[in-house]
Amino acid sequence: MARTVEVPEYEVHEEIRVDPRRTALVIVDMQNDFVKEGGALVIPDAEATIPAIRRLLTLARESGMKIVFTQDTHGEDDPEWGIWGEHAREGSWGWHIVEELAPREDELVIRKVRYDGFYGTHLEHFLRLWGVDTLIICGTVANICVHYTAASAALRWFDVIIPRDATSALDPFDLESSLRQTAFLFSGRITESDGIRARKMDVGLYRSKLEEAVEDR
Repeated sequence: MARTVEVPEYEVHEEIRVDPRRTALVIVDMQNDFVKEGGALVIPDAEATIPAIRRLLTLARESGMKIVFTQDTHGEDDPEWGIWGEHAREGSWGWHIVEELAPREDELVIRKVRYDGFYGTHLEHFLRLWGVDTLIICGTVANICVHYTAASAALRWFDVIIPRDATSALDPFDLESSLRQTAFLFSGRITESDGIRARKMDVGLYRSKLEEAVEDR
């Protein structure tokens, strides 16, 4: 029997300022199979999130944030196909990241075999190497791959930010319940894509550090 469930309130931040030197943008599974017509597992609102994700990409690229794409990747007889059917077959059209968000050569692409972007991958290695402690996580699916990646990040004590207009789900309830859990369980911050700001580095501090580096030589 269908019933209405009210999602408990959670805070939506109007503005969040991040240090781009310590922040990474993680774009989850924006692949043809999930986003584009003809895909194997199209998420209804995924394509509509592309403009918001592109705004975040522009912000990240212009401010010098690290950028990571996760790419759901499966091969023949993958056990996950028993749950969802065949999808994201490595090398297929559906496996590729959508053209509008195509990664650049210097941006990291993490191929993952499960929902969690950290599971069996080198994601944490690179984040630690870069000195990153804050992750802006967006993409699809909100309560599956986005959620489990955010949960895994929070369990590793990364600060998590979810721009809700840049995140899609199979059902509005799934999106709202995931956002509420992120805020409630992980102390994650929920906002909109245009609410994220990159702090500008203090010019005087930058010059001082540059001078110190030159003197050390």
